[in-house]
Amino acid sequence: MNDSARSSADGLGTATPSDLDGDGGGGGLYAEVSRAMVRLYKEQFGRGPVKAKTRFADQDTLLCTLEGSLTPAEKTLVTMGEDQRLRDIRMFFQHACEPQFRQTIEELTGRKVLGFVSGMDTGRDISAEIFYLEPAADG
Repeated sequence: MNDSARSSADGLGTATPSDLDGDGGGGGLYAEVSRAMVRLYKEQFGRGPVKAKTRFADQDTLLCTLEGSLTPAEKTLVTMGEDQRLRDIRMFFQHACEPQFRQTIEELTGRKVLGFVSGMDTGRDISAEIFYLEPAADG
């Protein structure tokens, strides 16, 4: 992936599934998005996931799956059977930080985020961040 695919400032470059993992050195779009999501989780929840994986689901839908992000207090909520309370708390913070998530993806892909959906499976400690992007320009 070249620098123009990461920059929306000039409006020329847009990232698409063909950008994939870059040159194999960990610098591709998928790795960059995964690292950015881990950083945002650390800032937002105080603990980053232990595993993150990003892929395009289709040309305009970017999916980031994160595992192992629950804090000890959140794990206690799960043990107490308070899964829905945990989901509600997480979604509250996700909504509060939505602009940072959108901005990060827009900067990395050079594409506007049209929609953002966040969810989690509390029992398995797996979260998903889904970004619906504006269609890529042909060319």
